[in-house]
Amino acid sequence: MGFTMNKQYLDIKRHGLWVRLSHWLNVVPLFILVMSGFQIFNAHPHLYWGDRSDRDQAFFSIQSETTEENKIKGELAILGHSFDTTGFLGASTRSDGEVTRIAFPGWITIPGVQWLAMARRWHLFFAWFFVLNGILFFLYSFCFGHFLKDLFPTWKEFGRIRKSLIDHVLFRHPKGEETARYNILQKIAYLGVLFILAPLIILTGMAMSPRIDAIAPWLTVLFGGRQSARSFHFISCFLFIGFFFIHIFMVFTTGVFNNLRSMITGRYRIQVK
Repeated sequence: MGFTMNKQYLDIKRHGLWVRLSHWLNVVPLFILVMSGFQIFNAHPHLYWGDRSDRDQAFFSIQSETTEENKIKGELAILGHSFDTTGFLGASTRSDGEVTRIAFPGWITIPGVQWLAMARRWHLFFAWFFVLNGILFFLYSFCFGHFLKDLFPTWKEFGRIRKSLIDHVLFRHPKGEETARYNILQKIAYLGVLFILAPLIILTGMAMSPRIDAIAPWLTVLFGGRQSARSFHFISCFLFIGFFFIHIFMVFTTGVFNNLRSMITGRYRIQVK
């Protein structure tokens, strides 16, 4: 299980080989999926519920308008409320210094210029890579007990949610042998991503495909129409981005070098009495 480094520290095995491989294999594809998704969204920067795309009925839009001073103004509109996002969303400055009308700026899209066809190719290719990696991870986790041993919480752990939440808010992170296991909030977050968010992203992506729609039309109906599926897909994407930033923040606040070492070598160092 581990070996003693000295009288104060112990290295323990925290992550199996396939968990580490699956984690790192997803890093680059997920960045490409998000950035190419932004490029695809730029072609029609509005979201709707239902099956029709009527701009007057959009609940979310990134758009631009010309002001009385003849300047381009970027605007984010959500549920009838508008926010000035000039310089980032709706209107941003290109590398040549010219302000352009575009939902997401070129520095966070793939490709960096308006090119819908190429963005779709990147997005679909890495989507299948993401799905294949996910299937292998699930097979490994079920067959080798990763879910049961490391991720599924016990009833006793559910009783610690309130304490764990307060500890996280106050930055009172676990120490010693307690850090050898995921805490209850980590388990809930990881299971939420694995069993809700990731499947939702994949299924809504499939529901938008005309080919899948011809084979399994019930999938589009399940989400309330193609535009609803697109909206769920986009919202899921932003929830995943939120999870990513919280994940990175926790990595840094709980010991970036120790966390990186455990995700590269599998060994996590804990302090013992």
